Amino acid sequence: MQYEIKNSGKFKYVQEGQGESLVLLHGLFGALSNFKDLIDCFKDSYTVYIPILPLYDLTNLDTSVSGLAKHVSKFIEHKNLTNVNLLGNSLGGHIALVYALNHPERVKTITLTGSSGLFENGMGETYPKRGDKDYIRKKVELTFYDPASATQELCDEVYNIVNNRLKAVKIIYLAKSAIRHNLGNELQNIKKPVCLIWGKNDTITPPMVAEEFKKLLPHSELHWIDKCGHAPMMEVPGEFNVILNEFLNKH
Repeated sequence: MQYEIKNSGKFKYVQEGQGESLVLLHGLFGALSNFKDLIDCFKDSYTVYIPILPLYDLTNLDTSVSGLAKHVSKFIEHKNLTNVNLLGNSLGGHIALVYALNHPERVKTITLTGSSGLFENGMGETYPKRGDKDYIRKKVELTFYDPASATQELCDEVYNIVNNRLKAVKIIYLAKSAIRHNLGNELQNIKKPVCLIWGKNDTITPPMVAEEFKKLLPHSELHWIDKCGHAPMMEVPGEFNVILNEFLNKH
């Protein structure tokens, strides 16, 4: 199902369902399709929001984790959301943590899956190799345990991004910002319940990253998904949604 992208003020976003707010934050190469199964599963009990993050539209100065967290903050304020359940994958998890540190009064729960913020093997440590479809496919396949999850559509999407010079430069800015913006010393200040859902075979934010998050976040629980890479909500949506549903119901 294609979801309608709404426009309101300066914001583009998807909004589906009704109930308590569940705000989904995508990663560097995140597409709406990443969250399709999640929306379908939760829209009957939650109002699911996906703000489209302006990865390529901010000034060079604001093209950072903090700049994107500010955008999310303005979006949540614009929609007047409170008691927000935040969920972030990869860079989206990092943004969720920065937002929660700055606006704890609006956050109810946080769910992180393959989150940056401590350590990651990104695509941005070197200039993405442009023009080489095989290279891009191999990079996209690394996101998953099962290479077949790297659909042609997904590979084409990443290929088009890195072959746009402006977008490729912005991706590098953001990847470097994520590496620089280490949250290790701040995580103990997050007092909200945190659910860590991690692929045991994640090579981008490996299992040791999840264990470190578990150690540093005082009210966190860690769930492993076997035979799963960096994007569990795409690769094993059924198992992911069961864990998320139990966590949200508990709180």
